[in-house]
Amino acid sequence: QVQLVESGGGLVQAGGSLRLSCAASGRTFSSYVMGWFRQAPGKEREFVAARSWTGVNTFYAKSVKGRFTISRDNAKNTVYLQMNSLKPEDTAVYYCAAAEHITLSGLEYDYWGQGTQVTVSS
Repeated sequence: QVQLVESGGGLVQAGGSLRLSCAASGRTFSSYVMGWFRQAPGKEREFVAARSWTGVNTFYAKSVKGRFTISRDNAKNTVYLQMNSLKPEDTAVYYCAAAEHITLSGLEYDYWGQGTQVTVSS
């Protein structure tokens, strides 16, 4: 079992920045691929970013590439999502998740956090 707890969400103006954190506990964190997903009201959950434990494999959704950065500190069992140049369309509940292999499909992630709200005002 892996337990995931997100933090760092909040309200920010367009053009601003936020850093989300996801603290993991339980089974060996470093062996898992970590991903971030988001779900806006009335929309399906969508992939945001994913990173293998070494960082060799890192993927981003087209909508966030160049603005968001996923990183992880395996010593602290924590994964981060640095979000810059935020837009109103980035407003959503953001979830971190853990998977056994690199994948962009939420269906293949085994563990999920409870989510943290990000609201970007125009």
